[in-house]
Amino acid sequence: MSETTHGTGGLTFDASRRVWPNELNIFGALVLIVLIFEVLGALLMGQSFLFDTQGRFGSIFNEQRLYIIILQVSIVGIIAIGVTQVIISGGIDLSSGSVVGATAMIAMSFAQVAEVNGHPNPKAVFGPAFMDLPVIVPVVVGLACGLVAGLINGLLIAYTRIPPFIATLGMMVTARGVAKWWSKGQPISFPTDSYAMIGNGLGGWMPVFIFVGLAILFQLILKYTVYGKHTYAIGSNEDAARMSGIKVARHKVLVYVIAGMLAALAALVLSSKNLTAQAGMGVMYELDAIAMAVIGGVSLSGGRGSVVGTVLGALIFGVIISGFTFLRLDAYYQEMVKGAIIVGAVVLDQYRQRFASQR
Repeated sequence: MSETTHGTGGLTFDASRRVWPNELNIFGALVLIVLIFEVLGALLMGQSFLFDTQGRFGSIFNEQRLYIIILQVSIVGIIAIGVTQVIISGGIDLSSGSVVGATAMIAMSFAQVAEVNGHPNPKAVFGPAFMDLPVIVPVVVGLACGLVAGLINGLLIAYTRIPPFIATLGMMVTARGVAKWWSKGQPISFPTDSYAMIGNGLGGWMPVFIFVGLAILFQLILKYTVYGKHTYAIGSNEDAARMSGIKVARHKVLVYVIAGMLAALAALVLSSKNLTAQAGMGVMYELDAIAMAVIGGVSLSGGRGSVVGTVLGALIFGVIISGFTFLRLDAYYQEMVKGAIIVGAVVLDQYRQRFASQR
């Protein structure tokens, strides 16, 4: 049987030019990285990276390490879902980490209890009238912070034509300043039990469930809704999208608003899990989120990528960091590796684009 079959109008199908879904390639890379750490663990540490070889758990896996890997990427992964949409639309968001810090400080100040061990809350920001509030209050306040930050980013980018890098860089500096100013740099602690459940519910798995739920939701939205089609169209060719009738400016604002609100949600999860908010929360989270997206196949040129790929990229990121901790490498080596991962992912993206254009 011939490998080449004819189609309508003389068009032919060449099986040699068939391309695997990019997500499969990323999954293969994830499996390969796990195998590398398994080999290194056996050679250098005398133990397995992901498997339970000492009978400590009820399954064949090292459940504690799996939990740590998934948990440590879930909060930044929430941000990465928003960053994925921004990059697909042809933009960039450098402000998400600072939005986390500002939102955590502001939301936590509305989530405090009035008394701690029978004494007035020593970390109180407001008076008794703003303490012991229903959990919906700090949640709405926090999401509103993200909405405002995203709205400002979107309006600046869409209507003043400021490059996304500059607009979000300005928001990054401003939001970090707000975080430090809010309580004069002092931590804000002692939240209500209901607020603490946001990050600690379901036996500590709540952040993971939130991350996975949002990933499924936005994967479906990007793939099957008008919002998703417009996002890809704008990132692929903004001028063509505008000529086809898409309201590009309005859509860009919406994309940045969603990204801002997802960063704010990550702040709520992070501060409630830690039971405190500090002005330095979220530092470098924006770069981690961008790295997760790019590792997951999201093109920095826009128009290509998926939330599924970003989730796999987040897992790769988490496995690498956990693997270096497993091998007992110092933290500064991990920072160096993070930088190399970011640069390497961008270089790989450039090669992918060149390869795709030649096919």
